[in-house]
Amino acid sequence: MAMNNPYAAYQQNSVATASPGEVTLMLYNGCLKFIKQASQAIENNNIEEKNTNIQKAQKIITELMVTLNMDLDISKNMIVMYDYINHRLTESNVKNDRSILTEVEGLVEEFRDTWKQVIQINRQQQHGQGGQA
Repeated sequence: MAMNNPYAAYQQNSVATASPGEVTLMLYNGCLKFIKQASQAIENNNIEEKNTNIQKAQKIITELMVTLNMDLDISKNMIVMYDYINHRLTESNVKNDRSILTEVEGLVEEFRDTWKQVIQINRQQQHGQGGQA
């Protein structure tokens, strides 16, 4: 299938060659996309599409949870936040509540933006400060 669709082949290659940090960033971005699609589906009264997109977002949050290194203190805090997000996604799904999705979207955006900064700092440290003596 990917061979017939250049975009799908590009996407598959992007994930296959991404660093673990970049994959995490992709997961956050995917989660945000599904939350936005679920919110739009609630607005359009499309219950099936809402349910599908919330479940996709929850699968991403679950993936983020299982990949945490629980030897680190920060991971113990993150798993609590991820669990909260998962709970709120379920609540939004049951209640058809867009305001809950807005809340969760804000949390995931904060995690994504922080993660993006971490990647940028790591790249600067790995590749030097470029021209600074």
